[in-house]
Amino acid sequence: MSGNVLAIGISGLNAARAGLTTTGHNIANVSTDGYTRQSVVFRSALPQYTGSGYFGSGVEVSTVVRQYSTFLESQRLAAETQQGYLDAFQTQAQQIDNVLADPASGLSPALQDFFTGVQDVAANPSSVPSRQSMLSLSEALTSRFNTLDARFEELRKGVNVQIESSVQRINSLAKQIATINQQIASSPGTQETPPNDLLDQRDALVTQLNTIVRVQTSTQSDGSINVLIGSGQSLVVGSEALSLSAGPSHDDPANVSITMPTPAGESELPASLFTGGQLGGLLTFRDHTLDTAQNEFGRVALTLADSFNAQHRLGQDLHGALGQDYFVVPTAQVQARNTNAGDGSISATISDVGALTTSDYRVVYQGGNYTVRRLSDGTESTFSSLPQTLDGITMDLASGTPQDGDSFLIQPTRYAARDIAVGISDTALIAAAAPVRTVAGADNTGNAKMTQGVVTDVSGLPLPSDITFTYDQAANEWVVGGASPAVGPFAYTSGQDISFNGMSFTISGTPADGDVFTVTNNTGGVADNRNALLLAGLQTANTVANGTATYQGAYSQMVSDVGNQTREIQVQSQAQDALVKQTQQAQQSFSGVNLDEEAANLVYYQQAYQASGKVLQIASQLFDLILQLKQ
Repeated sequence: MSGNVLAIGISGLNAARAGLTTTGHNIANVSTDGYTRQSVVFRSALPQYTGSGYFGSGVEVSTVVRQYSTFLESQRLAAETQQGYLDAFQTQAQQIDNVLADPASGLSPALQDFFTGVQDVAANPSSVPSRQSMLSLSEALTSRFNTLDARFEELRKGVNVQIESSVQRINSLAKQIATINQQIASSPGTQETPPNDLLDQRDALVTQLNTIVRVQTSTQSDGSINVLIGSGQSLVVGSEALSLSAGPSHDDPANVSITMPTPAGESELPASLFTGGQLGGLLTFRDHTLDTAQNEFGRVALTLADSFNAQHRLGQDLHGALGQDYFVVPTAQVQARNTNAGDGSISATISDVGALTTSDYRVVYQGGNYTVRRLSDGTESTFSSLPQTLDGITMDLASGTPQDGDSFLIQPTRYAARDIAVGISDTALIAAAAPVRTVAGADNTGNAKMTQGVVTDVSGLPLPSDITFTYDQAANEWVVGGASPAVGPFAYTSGQDISFNGMSFTISGTPADGDVFTVTNNTGGVADNRNALLLAGLQTANTVANGTATYQGAYSQMVSDVGNQTREIQVQSQAQDALVKQTQQAQQSFSGVNLDEEAANLVYYQQAYQASGKVLQIASQLFDLILQLKQ
């Protein structure tokens, strides 16, 4: 019996020592990131049967377990990956908001100054200093467009660098997880006796990976885990880790895309696959917020250049010549996918600036048809041949023959703000005057008056000869002479427009029979400001987005959209921070090391150790007593 008591005492000593060791291990790792509190699981040793019944044989250490909750860990990972997404998105969006909304460095002051210069020329059409000021302010405006677009490109390059860095970090973490998977799978432990510290190290790596991109895991029978990222892309399978790459996109070299190795070569992964985490936030910001803002900004530049040029061409400069393009009009950009098998080339020209959206477009050739996808909303249009016009863009097959699967990216407005420039440098070339004027006959006896007219088409100018309007009182109409091609006569209603050959005039009042008005070329019209007034009027004209917004209105809407989105992300980020703290506290309360609790355990196991030692002492005394009796 004393031997049995001795064995029981020894088992108690071993159990208490295991408890002290585990408690000490917990205390030592109180500051270790990702450490999960461990505890010893004890079980009663198999009892010994005697004629008097079963007698206990002491205690056994069953295993050491982590205080780990899959539910709490999943909650924490979900909260933290969303926090990483929002933080990355907010950091980038804040930079755009700061640039666009700045009252000094934004577009608004430069746009206002430019039209102030136009209005000054309208007030002083023959003044060379006024004209020079208008040119200088035009240069300042285009420079502001160029500078702000350069800032967009800096942000794009910065995001691309961060994406490449994130991919490198993902690959490094994946390799480390795969290595630990191999160590866990080959460890001598079983599911009942897992290698807890290795599991903690692996979980810490998964946590780091989860902040970069959303992570999902599944456990295999050997204890290793499979790791899927984003919306289901396998990254780690057992001891094998997939290596991702980052490089220029096949569709748009200005953007970095993520690729993975396949038996057929590198395959480009869609950005939508990488959800959550910092990488998801960067990709969403670049492909949606940044692209949209830069496209909207480019549309303002493109509309300004096109509409101002259109009106400027309807005017007349100081040399008496018709106006030419005032701005250099940016063109649409077409990128052929670098994996295209055919030699086909697609061209894109902007045929209606007012109809432009802020979207990019992808043209895919398949089975003899061209499918055009508007990337902003996914709307698709299929055509059996080109040319075709969609949203103000005319697409055509410029050369070659495409093959099935060939793809082309059309960016109508992306680089417009970068490419806009002033097209003239001579102040005399500013077309402030109108190319025609009207003169009342010297012998007119009625009180009718004729406006100087508005020109909408200069294809018939300068006039080969004067055009006369003679009033026929009996017929109550104006008989037109000298017009080529011939027009009229026009029935007379006071104040009603008379339009022909790209010109429009208004006669009002009461003419006398035979009264004459003459339309002639505006020879020597250096003091004429009629076209300059129309140019100045473009500031408040709805020329953007199918005639629904002014230049300033479209820009202000863009600034408002970016500001609202930034603010929304800030609010979401603050709420997410609170949620992360709650999930972390819940997880730590269950799995974290509590020094007060561990101190109590030290006392408990110390007393257990002392008590087991006392059992050994008594067993030894009993054994000595039995020996003495035998003597």
